[in-house]
Amino acid sequence: MRKFVVPFAAALLAASAQAAPPREESPAPRDVLEDFGAGNSDDQLAQAIAAANAFPLGTIDNPIRVEGPEGRQAYLARLRCADGSMPKIGPEASGGVGTYGTIVDSVPVDCGSAAPGQVALVMDLYHAENVETRPPPGFTAK
Repeated sequence: MRKFVVPFAAALLAASAQAAPPREESPAPRDVLEDFGAGNSDDQLAQAIAAANAFPLGTIDNPIRVEGPEGRQAYLARLRCADGSMPKIGPEASGGVGTYGTIVDSVPVDCGSAAPGQVALVMDLYHAENVETRPPPGFTAK
């Protein structure tokens, strides 16, 4: 039985290697792909944060920086509408690449008839150890 299994396994391995489909190339420019996920130096991040602060918090130009899904949930749990109520939080969706070069989430937030109404907050989950305390325009934070 062993004499049969080894050649069979070798033939199966060779056949699977030949049957693999060709790798697809990304349509993104190679330099963008090479830099993706490389991160920023502390100086570059400080400069990017300073530039982002010229825009309203929670937008693609100034995403809310949190640490992972837990940070996102903790931040959203602290938000209050203008009338003091908790907003309804919808399912997050990809918001593309943000100002810090990472993928951001777009989170629908609904205050109903209270200000600011319905908005989509942009959040960047790739900021380890960052706890954002500022609320976006129209909200308060608990």
